Amino acid sequence: MMKRVMLGNEAIARGAFEAGCSVAAAYPGTPSTEILQNLSKYPEVYSEWSVNEKVAAEVAIGASMAGVRSMAAMKHFGMNVASDAVFPSVYIGATGGLVYICADDPGMNSSGTEADSRHFAPHMKMPMLEPADSQECKDFTKLAFELSEQFDTPFMVRTTTRINHGSGVVTMEDRQEVPVKPYQRDIMKNTNIPALARNKHKAVEERLVRLRAYSNTTELNREEMFSTDIGVICNGISYQYAKEVFGENASYLKIGFSYPMPDEKIRSFAAKVKKVYVLEELDPFMEDYVRQLGIECTGKEVLPLYLEYSADIIRKAFGLPTITSAYHLDTEAPVRPASFCAGCPHRGIYHEISKYNGKIVAAGDIGCYALNINPPFSVTHTQICMGASITAGHGFERAERKADRGLKIFSFIGDSTFFHSGITGLVNAVYNGAKMSVFILDNSTTGMTGHQDNPVTGVTLMKDVTTAVDIRTLVIGCGVKPENIRTVDPYDLKATAAVVKEAYEATELFVVIVKQPCALLKQVIAARKGKHCKVNADKCRSCKVCITKTACPALMISDGKVSIAQEDCNGCTICQQICPFDAIEKVEG
Repeated sequence: MMKRVMLGNEAIARGAFEAGCSVAAAYPGTPSTEILQNLSKYPEVYSEWSVNEKVAAEVAIGASMAGVRSMAAMKHFGMNVASDAVFPSVYIGATGGLVYICADDPGMNSSGTEADSRHFAPHMKMPMLEPADSQECKDFTKLAFELSEQFDTPFMVRTTTRINHGSGVVTMEDRQEVPVKPYQRDIMKNTNIPALARNKHKAVEERLVRLRAYSNTTELNREEMFSTDIGVICNGISYQYAKEVFGENASYLKIGFSYPMPDEKIRSFAAKVKKVYVLEELDPFMEDYVRQLGIECTGKEVLPLYLEYSADIIRKAFGLPTITSAYHLDTEAPVRPASFCAGCPHRGIYHEISKYNGKIVAAGDIGCYALNINPPFSVTHTQICMGASITAGHGFERAERKADRGLKIFSFIGDSTFFHSGITGLVNAVYNGAKMSVFILDNSTTGMTGHQDNPVTGVTLMKDVTTAVDIRTLVIGCGVKPENIRTVDPYDLKATAAVVKEAYEATELFVVIVKQPCALLKQVIAARKGKHCKVNADKCRSCKVCITKTACPALMISDGKVSIAQEDCNGCTICQQICPFDAIEKVEG
């Protein structure tokens, strides 16, 4: 059997492949994105980018009903979105194995909250596995499909950023070809009308009893006995930290099957040690359960409830000496605030919008365009969740009618986010007579998570060419009047300024489609090769307006003069149009 070093996400994909998974769906979201990207490399598995996580879950549920093994992957925010479908799927069960991957983000490396998704398991009454390294990512995913069919229920595999993006050696095995299970109409199983769901709830509770018995016997929950002075109950990445901190000075109960929790195994382990510690990110999910069993333990009274753990954080919490680094640098890297990339098309639209600061409320959304929140643009006022720019903007606009503060409401949403959950908000705004302006920032990709395709690109995850959804046609279909729709190239500041003025003065629902591909797309880089801007030193007055107004990382100061890094510049000409002294010139070829 071949071994390879794999990311946890890559190993999850391999596990699904080896398990005989036939259908997989996801919406990209860090730290889960690479799961489907890797799974799509296996032609035996149909893989898709769905427009959102609820849709992805429903695709997987439908495939499971049809008799094949299926999977949906998402980050913790995505489980919130998908829960509308995931909840009833637990009552329905699984014909073909059905697995949900949910990747949490302790430390909020790329998220607005660090919610602990383990709470979904008891809330939904859905069994849950938690791998602790890449090998377990593969093995647990495979096992989840088998257990799903054995217990007739979907399984949740919960990971965290360090598991998803950590690398480890993985032993690869052959794919198991699982026959498609026969299908016949079965409304007792596959529908959840109230009369049927009442009996199903009873079956779900009975199933949990069987699952708890399995949790108490499976090696997924295993003891590692060394010194009995300390017993550490731990899971996931916390198991790795615990082993690094305590070594053979403690014994361990490693929890891999974390819902239902193994009550008998926990009691047995606690009886063998003098003190019990519980290590977990983030909430006291296991700790509360251990205390409910009447077992004294130490956990969150010394360990933090927020941000990621590390070996040193655990050492400090338990009064152990920290480890000094092997080397020390006298200098530190300067703080670099996040900014738009050189040539980013969002720069042009927000430069023009910023001229209306103080006159507008800008409802923002989830995407890299949210970086306009920082100077020099300082535009966005709100950011809640995917799609909320339109709906929250509508709510704000309704309140503004009463407050009469003279504020115009602008909403900003990216193309992928619009497809994810902005369409319903726009329909709601049309239906309820909103008088706001919506800017749909179409950069022809899902930029924040690494350039995944979406309905506007006309290419699927498996690289099949398909119908590209035209945003303007869709907006008209939502009910927006064609005369109230504009399309603009944000690299053209004069045209952009005119459209923004129209949007500001509009008295009805107004939509602006801001269309220019992301500057980092390979095809864009190739098309703009040799195009860049340069500074005419004789004309430059060192006013630095180009820098202070654009914050473009291609612009820099050397010996008091502004210059442009040609290797970064893509010739978008935003700085050229802003320069008051015509000191910036465009170079072709």
